[in-house]
Amino acid sequence: MPKKEMVSFEEKHRLVLACINRKIGVCEAARMAQVAHSSVQKWVKRYEAEGVDGLLAHAKNRTYSTELKTEAVLAYLHGKGSLLEICKEYKIRSTRQLTDWIKVYNAHGDFNSVKHSGGGSYMKKARSTTQEERLQIVKECLESDRNYGELALKYNVSYQQVRTWTLRFEELGEAGLEDRRGKRKKDQTPRTELEAAQIEIEQLKHKLYLAEMENHLLKKLDEVVRRDALDK
Repeated sequence: MPKKEMVSFEEKHRLVLACINRKIGVCEAARMAQVAHSSVQKWVKRYEAEGVDGLLAHAKNRTYSTELKTEAVLAYLHGKGSLLEICKEYKIRSTRQLTDWIKVYNAHGDFNSVKHSGGGSYMKKARSTTQEERLQIVKECLESDRNYGELALKYNVSYQQVRTWTLRFEELGEAGLEDRRGKRKKDQTPRTELEAAQIEIEQLKHKLYLAEMENHLLKKLDEVVRRDALDK
């Protein structure tokens, strides 16, 4: 295991440039600095994302504004680059950090609604909506280039609701926006061939259950009739 030592900014910079220019490999740079090769990989990623600032000791305490987080997440969600490309453009420390922001945004629709308390977080509750409301929200969402967060705030619903409705509408049309909670599968109207097959299976299961119950009752009735006949 390489011995951990404090490596100067100048040494980090020299080794990172050597790695980027393919003069030496990461393992060789780690051996020279007497650190783990994962440390050198982090230096290279930070340098590519933030330039020389990423190699400074104070850089580890860097904070990011809500505006930057939102811009970076939306850029990724709109397909403007890979995780690594977005990190480089917005000088984000790591792709894992960006991934965490995306998870928060997908859950809340923004970064202002997250309240930390004892390590927990507050998620906006999904409110009940009508079929007409869902259809209106989805149409506006598609017209606004899938700005899920903006529509969620405008109509006081969750980001996840808007995203789910939009995806269902694209796949199934208006039928995808129906609220089927509390409705048994066998009683639903199929929207796709798969759903039709699933509903048919549930209907057959229900018929089989009724037939088994009827058979059970007939047996019980037969037992009662036999018992009465013996008692006479």
